[in-house]
Order: sequence, then structure tokens, then C-alpha cells
Amino acid sequence: MRFRPLVILLSVIALTEATNLLSGRAFNGYGIEPRSIGGLFGIPLAPFLHGNLFHFLSNLFPLIILGALVCRLGNKVFSMVTAEIILLGGLAVWLFGRGDSIHIGASGLVFGWFGFLMARGWFAKNLIDPLVAVVVFIFYGGSMFWGLLPVASYISWESHLFGCIAGVLAAWGTSSGSQRST
Repeated sequence: MRFRPLVILLSVIALTEATNLLSGRAFNGYGIEPRSIGGLFGIPLAPFLHGNLFHFLSNLFPLIILGALVCRLGNKVFSMVTAEIILLGGLAVWLFGRGDSIHIGASGLVFGWFGFLMARGWFAKNLIDPLVAVVVFIFYGGSMFWGLLPVASYISWESHLFGCIAGVLAAWGTSSGSQRST
């Protein structure tokens, strides 16, 4: 099944959200705490944790849409790109993020997939990827641009920025040859 890894990822995020909600957000302290040794553990955990139900729901629709567009390239590409965005983006947040906060949420992954799809359109040697990039930009470009700016102290613009950069790097890394596999 082409979308299996996305369905599994979304299910784990949703189950984590339900557990975190029922626990009174007890797990949110396990996000990325920049430049602290304990904060390193938050790198793979941050995309699964959300500050509140609205935060989770705000990420859910773009996770489904952008994730499905990445999944169309095959399960191997989806898994590698997703891991690279979470790990590289998270490490950059740990290194350079504001130290007075704990960074949580799947929006770093959302911005990473956005960056990946935009850059893949640029690097593409076919007609489909640039078309996908244009459509994604039309629907998400404006909100993604504003999300890269430090407009509110409670929003991790660092996760957005570094997720997007990690996505661009992932696109560059997958741009040579055909990456379509299941």
C-alpha cells in the first residue's frame, strides 16, 4: 500500500496526542530543549507532541496533504525524507533554537515536506514534480512564508525554518536518478 507509512505515522501522532491530552500534557517536557543534553531526546519526539488540541489539528490537514504528495514518490523516499527532516531539522533547532523554551509540534515536519516538494520541483527532470510544486505553493506558499518569521513567542519558527531547510537538503539528496520505489 503506497500510503502505509503515512497512515502509520499519522496514527502514531494521533495516539500520542490522545495520550498526551489525557495525561494533561505530561509529555510536552520531552520536546527539543536547545543545547541541553536531555533536549537531544526531544529531537525524534517533538513532531509527536503538541501544546493543545488546536495545535494538533492545525498540523493534521497539512500533514495529510503534503505527506500524501511525498508518499506518491514511494515508501522508501517517504521514509528517508521524513527521517532526514525530523533528525536534521531537530538537530538544527537543538543547536540554534531559543534556549528559553521547549520546541514541540509536527509543523517542522510540515515545513520540511513543503521545502522538499518545492525543491524537488526545482531539481526535477520530469513535468510532474514542478507541477506539484506550483500547486503546493499556490495553496500553502503564503502561510508557509509567514511561518518562517518570528511573529509570536509561542510558535517555534526555528522548527519551521530548519525543517524547511532539511526538506530542501533531502530534495537535493534525492534529485539524482529515479527514486520511485515501494
